[in-house]
Amino acid sequence: MSLETMPEDWSTALAVVAHPDDMEYGAAAAVARWTTQGKHIVYVLVTDGEAGISGMDPSQVGPLRRDEQIAACQTVGVTDVEFMGLPDGLVVEGLELRAALCEPIRRHKPDVVLSINHRDSWGGPSWNHPDHRAVGRGLLDAVRDAANPWVFDDAGAPWDGVRFVAFSGSPQATHGVDVTDSFDTGVASLACHAVYLANIGGDMASPDAFLRGGATAAGEELGVELAASFEIVG
Repeated sequence: MSLETMPEDWSTALAVVAHPDDMEYGAAAAVARWTTQGKHIVYVLVTDGEAGISGMDPSQVGPLRRDEQIAACQTVGVTDVEFMGLPDGLVVEGLELRAALCEPIRRHKPDVVLSINHRDSWGGPSWNHPDHRAVGRGLLDAVRDAANPWVFDDAGAPWDGVRFVAFSGSPQATHGVDVTDSFDTGVASLACHAVYLANIGGDMASPDAFLRGGATAAGEELGVELAASFEIVG
């Protein structure tokens, strides 16, 4: 498999993911590249990730993870961060989620929408998180909904300017972004989730090593040293 170069002839993007840290596990280096180019990117976090640390009360975890996410965004040049406040681990596909996701699309009017893997798995035996699947699939519907003037008329004026949706880390990746020069910034962005990383353990708790493995493999498919991979839909 080889990756095509992801189009970069756009100016604005809306990144919509389920949890704090989702963008940082693979896509942050690409975001750092794009903000350096002058692109404006807004993050929308569907949940606060309050159920993400075992042994810590969600009432403590939620505010902590919001702060870590804001710091991670600042590291890659993103200053606009929104939190929708849906319950972590309990995001459900359906009309309510579509309407909730439609609103920021219409309000921000992005050229491109970003998210992370919405497929059932990560390409192996590891089953994907239900929130990732629900948000990603709901997002595809919401992009179409945002363009339709006859649905969700309380979510703002229609916007049909989204060129494509790009999912980071998909096992069905189609495109890549050269992040050789911005890789270290992406690592620093993930490292901002310090308390979260200290509590999860395993390979995912080592930002440079974990991210470098995926970026090296994607780079080989793109023909560069390090790359971020995306599945483009649309």
